[in-house]
Amino acid sequence: MQTNFTPAQLADPKTAEAEGIIRKCVHCGFCTATCPTYVTLGNELDSPRGRIYLIKEMLENDRPADARTALHVDRCLSCLACTTTCPSGVDYMHLIDQARVHVEKTYKRPPLVRLQRAALAYFMTSPKRFRLAMTLAGLGRPFADVMKRIPALKAFGAMLELAPRALPAKSRFAEPGTFPAKQPRRQRVAMLSGCVQPVMDPGINQAAIELLNNLGIEVVLPRNEGCCGSLRHHMGHEDAALASARQTIDAWIAEMDGEGLDAIIITGSGCGTTIKDYGHIFKADPAYAEKARRVSALARDVMEYLDSLEIPEQPSRGMTVAYHSSCSLQHGQRITLQPKALLRRAGFAVKEPAEGHLCCGSAGTYNMLQSDIADQLKARKVKNLKALKPDVIAAGNLGCITQIGNAADIPVLHTVELMNWAYGGKKPDVLK
Repeated sequence: MQTNFTPAQLADPKTAEAEGIIRKCVHCGFCTATCPTYVTLGNELDSPRGRIYLIKEMLENDRPADARTALHVDRCLSCLACTTTCPSGVDYMHLIDQARVHVEKTYKRPPLVRLQRAALAYFMTSPKRFRLAMTLAGLGRPFADVMKRIPALKAFGAMLELAPRALPAKSRFAEPGTFPAKQPRRQRVAMLSGCVQPVMDPGINQAAIELLNNLGIEVVLPRNEGCCGSLRHHMGHEDAALASARQTIDAWIAEMDGEGLDAIIITGSGCGTTIKDYGHIFKADPAYAEKARRVSALARDVMEYLDSLEIPEQPSRGMTVAYHSSCSLQHGQRITLQPKALLRRAGFAVKEPAEGHLCCGSAGTYNMLQSDIADQLKARKVKNLKALKPDVIAAGNLGCITQIGNAADIPVLHTVELMNWAYGGKKPDVLK
């Protein structure tokens, strides 16, 4: 794509990076076939190439974002299916991230939308605040359907609809500490506790820790760890996202420089995609560039890490698993084969749904801020999964598990929960 940035504009490293990304786009249209919003809405401006045009026009003219640009940027799920499809290697992820920051800094959204976004950023980035929010949301949940019918309150209704009817008890597996290996120690790893996951489903990290301990891996949950910054990062809240990430980087560096770490394990693939990108995000920060690079180099999705351990094959369990590959895992991290291979090694029959490349509509806060599109994507995903007639659905990201679980009428579990059960851990309650 031809660009017309001035030399003065290109003196800014971020603008120069954006220009390089934009110039790689050749308008081939391959991305439109795999973009969930274009497939759903059929609007060129809701395709990656359409958004690239809008971003180019906005940045070239060095102007504030307008309502039209904000609308189409906000509608992007950041599923990154386009990057998997693109034959030209367009780095869409870093371009849309930069566009979101520009929109956030230069465009003033309607008051209720600003309130919704501020509330999500505040409550979903702290386990304590999120637990309080979910407790209060339980009281308002009966009114979710009514609120979703009122345009001004639709996002609040979507928030309430996703709130669980009851919260699990607090778990010791969400508290800082060390969980020793149950056999001679092979490696020592840190694990990201997360913000939403330890409140909504602490059993995921518990299963991961128990499985790793049984395989001879010592797991530490570092003190002073905070939010990874992913949620704020994708909302364009640049300063707050960087501050959260720095705190978490410091916590992991302390462990790396202390007793040492062989890996940093992440059980939420949305967080993992951002953490693996810390080296790029902080490349211009002299105080954190090297620390961020070290953290990114050690970051592993839990299934990616398990694949490196060469765990033994298990007998058949006579159970069919429909594997839903989260976008952040298959497109963001390019991890596609390992989870399925590990499930088969654990004794499960694995099936994949049609249109497996399409997003389920969760995408962090997307299913609350863009609930109409998210609901259509959810219905499409659930239909394809149910067509497989599985005994259980497995996914590697809590957002997907929550989104699909609300409509599937089939147990939906994190992949690591099935792995833990197969290798001597507790059978998940929903399968009993």
